[in-house]
Amino acid sequence: MRHVLSVLVENEPGVLSRISGLFSGRGFNLDSLNVAPVLEEGVSLMTIVTSGDQQIIEQIVKQLRKLVTVIKVTDMQDSTTVEREMALIKVNATESNRAEILRIADIFRCKVVDVSLDELTLEVIGDHGKVEAVIALLERFGIKEIARTGTVALRRSMQPEK
Repeated sequence: MRHVLSVLVENEPGVLSRISGLFSGRGFNLDSLNVAPVLEEGVSLMTIVTSGDQQIIEQIVKQLRKLVTVIKVTDMQDSTTVEREMALIKVNATESNRAEILRIADIFRCKVVDVSLDELTLEVIGDHGKVEAVIALLERFGIKEIARTGTVALRRSMQPEK
């Protein structure tokens, strides 16, 4: 099962290495990882997407909490969250299929960010499912390249903290 972990860490050299080492050393997979500073100086928020059963996730959370540079770990599975991911998708666009690609882009509120005679580059922003759905629909046209950010997430307002 897919889990989104929110990990507040001290923003210092080697933190990313220690956390990714924890995952690789124990054979856990990182589906995506985002790191950025928060409002508080010297602190960053890591959003980690991983998968596993409840026992594996509990072990990951316990191991993360043991690291000195980790301030707080939250498994977002138990909360209602706002999740976003961004993808840039370069797709083959011939004269005959360009209109259909643009209809798909319009339905999913994608932006066309680059155009050439034989390709379109679309920007899609949404939750994981939306990005996956757009990719699935565009595959039949021939996707040339994809760049994805991975997930960022926050607990929705009015949610009790766990």
